[in-house]
Amino acid sequence: MASTFPTLAAALEDAAKADPTLGFRFVSEDGVPGFGSNTTSEASFSYTALERASARYGGALQALGLKKGDRVALICPANEDFVLCFFGAIRAGIIPVPIYPPLGLGQLQGYLDNTRHIVAKSGARALVTTAQIKRLLGTVQASAPSLEQVVAVEAIRESLETLKPTKIAPDDIAFLQYTSGSTSRPKGVTLTHENLMANVRCIMHDGLQVTPEDRGISWLPLYHDMGLIGFVLAPVAYRIPVVFLPPLLFLKRPVSWLQAFTRHKGTIAYAPNFAFALCVKRIRDRELENIDLSTWRVAGCGAEPIRPETLEAFAEKFGKVGFQSKALLPSYGMAESSLAISFSAVGEGMKTISVDGETLWAENKAKLVAEDDPRAVRLVSCGPNFPLHEIAAFAPDGTTASAPLPEDSVGELRIKGPSVMKGYWEDVERTKESFVGEWLKTGDLGFVHDGDVYICGRSKEVIIVNGRNYYPQDIEWEASRVEGVRKGNVIAFGARDNVERDRERVVVAFECQDVPKSTEARDLATEKHALVQTVRKLVQEGMGLTLDDVVPLAPGVLPKTSSGKLQRAKTRELYETGELTQRKAPRAEDKLGVLKEAAKSQLSYFKLAVLSSRKKS
Repeated sequence: MASTFPTLAAALEDAAKADPTLGFRFVSEDGVPGFGSNTTSEASFSYTALERASARYGGALQALGLKKGDRVALICPANEDFVLCFFGAIRAGIIPVPIYPPLGLGQLQGYLDNTRHIVAKSGARALVTTAQIKRLLGTVQASAPSLEQVVAVEAIRESLETLKPTKIAPDDIAFLQYTSGSTSRPKGVTLTHENLMANVRCIMHDGLQVTPEDRGISWLPLYHDMGLIGFVLAPVAYRIPVVFLPPLLFLKRPVSWLQAFTRHKGTIAYAPNFAFALCVKRIRDRELENIDLSTWRVAGCGAEPIRPETLEAFAEKFGKVGFQSKALLPSYGMAESSLAISFSAVGEGMKTISVDGETLWAENKAKLVAEDDPRAVRLVSCGPNFPLHEIAAFAPDGTTASAPLPEDSVGELRIKGPSVMKGYWEDVERTKESFVGEWLKTGDLGFVHDGDVYICGRSKEVIIVNGRNYYPQDIEWEASRVEGVRKGNVIAFGARDNVERDRERVVVAFECQDVPKSTEARDLATEKHALVQTVRKLVQEGMGLTLDDVVPLAPGVLPKTSSGKLQRAKTRELYETGELTQRKAPRAEDKLGVLKEAAKSQLSYFKLAVLSSRKKS
């Protein structure tokens, strides 16, 4: 089963000829979102219906005055609207720019800042969103000269406009994927149809080896590459049906993911490491009644550091309802490579090696040791490169196309091949900085062993102490073992030392688990002090590293990207300015400040509406 379509538009139009029982199924929550509704409804689109509906959406975008090459920003919380708008734009030659929807009023200021940045950088002429969100975007439109109109998706949904045929070529830009901003401001990854179709083949044919019997189940947000490319674009090209769950439904009730697998006999799903941990922690044994995961053949994991212990715990807990550990499939990818860079082998399960931590940190060498060695660090294989693509480790900070490092030598991973982007949108300087010849610098540190790639960390985030490189992920793992520390909510980083300027201070910031409201302030302070001391002890014992500072925080305080990735660079910045300990959890945000920002946005919205109506009269 192989796809050879030159463009996404051609893939969708061909999929319309497929079996009418194949297509997308969108699950949505009934009632008012955020108020605990446990009932759901479903809407199904065959690929034929998807082709017809997306043509209407594309015609509606053309009727707004948008032409081939124009950018349209999409802030569509409902998966159904997003998919139809996205494909409608693609088929009209209009370049979609996905932007994540606001997750709540608690972070409104940061959300609007991020949205303003993306809209302005992309030069979007129009923005499509819901009528409700539209009222909050007045300040965005007022500060983006190129943004001519903000359109409610409800109106586009009812449109009967006809799509005017547009010639789409493989080297045309398909869409702009803005990076999540975990290490810097979001950058617009420019992806052509050719890039995407090459990566789709890597994913579906070379990596997952899909068959007509496969069924995808996904709760992943569609405004990020794993959800969009992995579960929308790739399945269309290979005519694989997919069931989409709302991301918030999974976060509120993780068992809903497993229930969907059981009901629809799913075979393929992907999720970040934290999602597997969440399932282990939050799903109770009593919820597993009637759950059957025996059809699940690919459980992909990527997008953030993969912890073998997390995946092993998942396989052990859900093995009792049919999940097989051989389904685990660790992967490596990034937006600049469309999505996928390497997959471990299908059906072989998770493969790990144990390396000597002392040698890894001091000499940047992967020296294999027994798993029970006291200095052992377990690393997960992400498999080999795909056909027509290459991946290799190079000397860090190398600016020339020198020879790759030998196997088992840690360096900066670089990649090349047809999936790799041409550059960042209208950002020549950053594009130039990201390439060395044909090789794209990933910014990730890792090594190749027996042809498989292993990730150690981000090159910019490595902490250097006395000439040794320490990877934040290893420090974070040691700290997260402490009872009372929220797993997956620990950040280690190096900070400037204004006294000893020849070295970095090693800092760990972590969120404490929730404590009862009745807990006395004195008892809470004692508990935090004990946590700090235990974290120091475990990191010292596990890595021989003395922490300079340990910062306990309330749940929800650590900054994260829209996709849930921890922001180390932002955390370091907040720590160095003294703002980190002053931050409040989103639910404790200043309500007056939030209302002021919302009112400001709505005032700008109404002002723009009045001015617009005057121009028309």
